[in-house]
Amino acid sequence: MQTMNPSSLPKLPILLKPFLLSLFLSLFFLAFLASHSYSPLLRLRTALQTPTIPPSRAGNGGASLRIRPGYSSYNAYIERQLNKTLNPKLRKIWTTRDWDRKIRVFARFFQSLKQRNLISNHSKALSIGARVGQEVAAMKLVGVSDSVGIDLVPYPPLVMKGDFHAQPFENQTFDFEFSNVFDHALYPWKFVGEIERTLKPGGVCVLHVAVLRRADKYSANDLYSVQPLVELFKESELLEVSKVDAFGLDTEVVFRKKKKIENS
Repeated sequence: MQTMNPSSLPKLPILLKPFLLSLFLSLFFLAFLASHSYSPLLRLRTALQTPTIPPSRAGNGGASLRIRPGYSSYNAYIERQLNKTLNPKLRKIWTTRDWDRKIRVFARFFQSLKQRNLISNHSKALSIGARVGQEVAAMKLVGVSDSVGIDLVPYPPLVMKGDFHAQPFENQTFDFEFSNVFDHALYPWKFVGEIERTLKPGGVCVLHVAVLRRADKYSANDLYSVQPLVELFKESELLEVSKVDAFGLDTEVVFRKKKKIENS
């Protein structure tokens, strides 16, 4: 068969050449995308469903703190948390059968903290993720009258509305902050960052966390050691780590915000 010389082909109209060139480039680009295992959109969706700790914040303890997958957006995460907070059966239990019992237990915890000079009657105190406010009522019971809680759903006068990823308070507001909901934080670095932002220099934060056992089905992360907390609290020093029996949580961790941030 005789091979045709391209120069012997009929010359294409000038207006047709740009069209054919554009068609060729489009086909080449589609073939390139098809050769990849999945599209950029799918990669983005996968990343949203499996959030991880930013490498710059994870440190050596990153492997000991796992973010649970499954949230396609922050709104999906909030809706999931509200499913528990707004559950009418749970709210009835929290405000009736559990009310006095939990206040007594929390009061013992806070009384112990007072004896260790970690909180006083003059402290301005915050309970993070306070639900219906048993922790706040307990602090008031032991003499810490200037106490308030925040939660996604308010419960006046003990608990005001607030997201612990973005506390509704000014910098350096509190002398003392307490929380037993660290496991519900989708972004633990934001959770801790907001504590350090709103704590006064020299202020104390006490966390009750689950290390030896897994937290409930509404938890957004799993903690396997205290080390990730030490690395997340960049502006604070670790004071104490002790075992507690606190409604399914087994470890008490105490931090004090440094009065002067050291230059790294």
